[in-house]
Amino acid sequence: MEKRTTTLEVCVRDQLDRYFRDLDGESTGCIWQMVISAVERPMLEAVLERAGGNQSRAAEMLGINRNTLRKKIDQYGLRADAPPPLPQSKAA
Repeated sequence: MEKRTTTLEVCVRDQLDRYFRDLDGESTGCIWQMVISAVERPMLEAVLERAGGNQSRAAEMLGINRNTLRKKIDQYGLRADAPPPLPQSKAA
C-alpha cells in the first residue's frame, strides 16, 4: 500500500474548496477569521503540548513573543498550565 503524504497547505485548500462547494452559491463572510481560528487553536494546543506547557519554549517554537502567546492562550481559552490530553483511540 502506497503511503500518501498530504501537506497542511493541501489540507487547508481542500477544506476551503469543500466549504465553498457546500455553500452552493450562498454568500459568506469572515472567512479570514474562520480559517485563522480553525488553524491557530490546534496549532497552539499542539505546540504547548510539545513544549510540556512551558510558554517560553512554546513561544520560541512558534517564533512569537511570549506575551503574544499568552494573549492567544487567553483568546482561545486554553489552559497554559496543563496541555490538553491526547485523544484516546477506540479499541476494536
